[in-house]
Amino acid sequence: MEITLKHITKFNVKKIRQDFPILSRQINGKPLIYLDNGATAQKPKVVIVAITNYYTNQNANIHRGVHKLSQDITTTYENARITIQKHLNAKYAHEIIFTNGATESINLVASSFGKKFIKAGDEIIVSEMEHHSNILPWQMLAEDTSTSLSVTSGAKLKVIPINEKGELIIEEYKKLFSSRTKIVAITHVSNTLGTINPIKEIIAIAHQKNIPVLVDGAQAIPHMKVDVQDLDADFYCFSGHKVYGPTGVGILYGKEKWLKELPNYQVGGGTIKTVSFNKTEYADLPLRFEAGTPHIEGGIGLAAAIDYINKIGLDNIQAYEHELLKYATEKLNQIKGLKIIGTAKEKASVISFVIDGLHPLDIGTILDQLGIAVRTGHHCTQPLMEHFGIPGTVRVSLAFYNTKEEIDELVKGIEKAISMLKV
Repeated sequence: MEITLKHITKFNVKKIRQDFPILSRQINGKPLIYLDNGATAQKPKVVIVAITNYYTNQNANIHRGVHKLSQDITTTYENARITIQKHLNAKYAHEIIFTNGATESINLVASSFGKKFIKAGDEIIVSEMEHHSNILPWQMLAEDTSTSLSVTSGAKLKVIPINEKGELIIEEYKKLFSSRTKIVAITHVSNTLGTINPIKEIIAIAHQKNIPVLVDGAQAIPHMKVDVQDLDADFYCFSGHKVYGPTGVGILYGKEKWLKELPNYQVGGGTIKTVSFNKTEYADLPLRFEAGTPHIEGGIGLAAAIDYINKIGLDNIQAYEHELLKYATEKLNQIKGLKIIGTAKEKASVISFVIDGLHPLDIGTILDQLGIAVRTGHHCTQPLMEHFGIPGTVRVSLAFYNTKEEIDELVKGIEKAISMLKV
């Protein structure tokens, strides 16, 4: 998207901040400066009201009851599914599967797809910048396909390398394909580097070889428009809590043709048409993949969050966050001894950095005393840390309710931490 000033002038961050009750809190006697949005985003009042209203006025189970409460909440819940379908521009509502988050979504695909399509000797392509949640399910699958006590006899992970800017090396990606390649699993936006991967190109390359692609969109959905039909993604997933919705709810989008092919992930109440001791007939999509009572209020709250960001406008959000990213990058680069890890040309509003001679945990602890919330550590990307030869970073992840004034306070806080720790 081309960033233009018209987006910025339409953006009223002061008014937006009033929609988030927690931003008025104080931490250690200081105004809260929340810069850990990559871990979880704060919730606007509309989401809190939607959840409260469910428990106050709508509480009932869905899909089963003939009474009014059950019928009404079933309609509300399925309308939430349609809201998310439209947001992703999925072709059908039944291509939207409610899960408990991106992690379960990836596990669902790894388990079900792997059960049917992956065997010993097959290959799965991932990247060097993946979150552990998009590595471990595939590793487990590879181990499960082993035909002996040696896990090396099972399926194998092949890894797309990155350059020193934190960008995928596409030419190396193309070389990873073989006759044994079965699926590509790739992040849309790196949770540590902020790198925006060229997902449409990555998918097109795989599709030239008839290989499906799963995209981990957990860090993309809060920051940009995602059109799964335009991307031609086979699977796309995200977590509700990172896009200003509740925890414990997420989405798996899957193309109808793939979801119809996959065996059940879990079974139980809600996944069936008929059950007998001789044979069970399973439900149609999407219910076949939604065993048990779902996180009903989570789905409703997620739809409220999606409606909220759409009201603001994702173009406006992306433009404003881009300005914050540029401002923060310029300011942080002026701090002596600070090095930003991840300098891709295309970035979302995430900055990871290290400071010569200082441990990220110590920096984060001092910032917390100043009311500034950042993330420290390896960010569930240990292979990525190994690539850069570091144990971890300080991560600043910005949202559309953050301000340049907060970035100024962050810089002051970092400079104070340096002065305290370098004695």
